[in-house]
Amino acid sequence: MITAFLLRSLDRKIIVALFILLALAVLVPVLNLMTPASSPVHIPTYIMSLFGKYLTYALLALALDLVWGFCGILSLGHGAFFALGGYAMGMYLMRQIGTRGSYGDPILPDFMVFLNYKELPWFWHGFDHFWFAALMVLVVPGLLAFVFGWFAFRSRVNGVYLSIITQAMTYALLLAFFRNDMGFGGNNGLTDFKDIIGYNIQADGTRAALFSATAILLALSLLIASAIVRSKFGKVLVGVRDAESRTRFLGYRVEHFKLFTFVVSAMMAGIAGALYVPQVGIINPGEFAPANSIEVVIWTAVGGRSTLIGPIIGAIMVNGGKTIFTGLFPEFWLFALGGLFVAVTLFLPKGIVGTIGQYIGKRKPSSSDRPPAKREDGVDAEIQPAE
Repeated sequence: MITAFLLRSLDRKIIVALFILLALAVLVPVLNLMTPASSPVHIPTYIMSLFGKYLTYALLALALDLVWGFCGILSLGHGAFFALGGYAMGMYLMRQIGTRGSYGDPILPDFMVFLNYKELPWFWHGFDHFWFAALMVLVVPGLLAFVFGWFAFRSRVNGVYLSIITQAMTYALLLAFFRNDMGFGGNNGLTDFKDIIGYNIQADGTRAALFSATAILLALSLLIASAIVRSKFGKVLVGVRDAESRTRFLGYRVEHFKLFTFVVSAMMAGIAGALYVPQVGIINPGEFAPANSIEVVIWTAVGGRSTLIGPIIGAIMVNGGKTIFTGLFPEFWLFALGGLFVAVTLFLPKGIVGTIGQYIGKRKPSSSDRPPAKREDGVDAEIQPAE
């Protein structure tokens, strides 16, 4: 039944995107591990890891598009869900260091020894197991989204007010995680990771596996998101986005639809954060910065809101441009990013993918545009295709 639900979501664009992602999951690691460094087709490890980071950003943008593009919820707090998923994975990676830390303590991470912790805080227990950390990657962002959404949507908070509240939530978490007594490393965060599932996190093979996992999970998330928006549930979501009061009048519990979508989106963002941390090597409170959540909105808008594929393209393009631009003109990047958002808003309101789709749709001739044909009895009729 689940398989049939997922397969109904496939159209040509989604199939092509899934094929590309799965091909990248295989081809990029092969070109990294099985070709010599002197080969013109060799992909260096740092390039693979950099593009893996872009794919985690693409997953985050996809998560935002699910709630903003199809449910009308402009969340400026998705960076919080991303960071919480990253911290859950970072806690697991810190527990794997053991006696290899600077202080050699088999239980306490280095920052806890430095801050004179006497014992491991209760919320760190269980993170020495990968399965527990993977579960928390989903549960913690999902639980926060459920609690926040339960009160916000039942109170019918909408529009700019909801956006401001989500940003306030992110900023509150930023301030909390900066505190040393929170038990998450304070300003420095979590870093100096050694292993993941028993494998050296710096090894080329591990880096290749992380890239493949990121591409595969992005493809799976795209498939799930497509299944949601193309189902009857998704049609109601669009109704909520375009005419919430009418949808409510028809008898739908709008807050339930919003809450479910918001929680699923938060879980996707948490997965993105968990994949981001081992590839970048650090997680700190800076990931909660409201500016990060605003950047996600820009990626989604540039690629094309409510297209699913557009945010993926937008995240990769903007961050690729950021890497190049900050290397050449680092002091002007924020101005370029702001100018890009203004330009897209004015000239490409549907984003790159949405504008291309609109242009193609206009070029396709409709049945009403075809000239009528003459039957033998002189009555006009449409031209019938030859058998």
